[in-house]
Amino acid sequence: MKIVPSVLPADFARLGDECQALEKAGVDRIQFDVMDGRFVPNLTFGPEVVASVRDAVSVPFEAHLMIEQPDHLLSRFIEAGCQLIIVHEEACVHLHKTLATIRELGAGAAVALNPHTPVDTVAHVLDLLDMVLVMTVNPGFGGQSYLSSMEPKIAAARTVLDGADRWIDLEVDGGISANTVEGAAAAGANVLISGSALYRHPEGLAAAVKELRQLATGAYRRPVTG
Repeated sequence: MKIVPSVLPADFARLGDECQALEKAGVDRIQFDVMDGRFVPNLTFGPEVVASVRDAVSVPFEAHLMIEQPDHLLSRFIEAGCQLIIVHEEACVHLHKTLATIRELGAGAAVALNPHTPVDTVAHVLDLLDMVLVMTVNPGFGGQSYLSSMEPKIAAARTVLDGADRWIDLEVDGGISANTVEGAAAAGANVLISGSALYRHPEGLAAAVKELRQLATGAYRRPVTG
């Protein structure tokens, strides 16, 4: 089970320090939610911001590109130090080409699916995927409530990914906390994004990461093999 914090709730004036604190807390990666003000209402990070904190930590970075036509920024976020690039199926004109470009540039490739987007939209690009992200909120804002109605979709995604000839991670993003992580993990998610819940934990980041990992590990629906 991988616990990946979003830095959206972090103090941007101390972003390097915040990333170091997350690494010390035992996270597996750090996610940068990149918003363009068009695909989603808000504006957040550019590649220069990611690059400015890359040397502060050794933990891998992933960029969740909530932007229209992301192809023109792929190389810049990879050069900035992101090992995994997530694009939205809904934002890509030619999804197969976009994913192939990410892999050619040396990064892992992932697709995010908004709540309304069917899982089968990724069925024909499994050979190019390292991960699928099922959104359990509508993208664009932090601190939203988890949509438990997405748990059947998470399970359906895990079934589709299990049909590939190699392991593909299944990530869930949106409202993940100690109260919701078990439902997502039981449905088949093995990578959990958390933002607000981590930062608000009364015992600090390390305790929050440990709690989420333990709850998710205990609830995880292990794939059937044979």
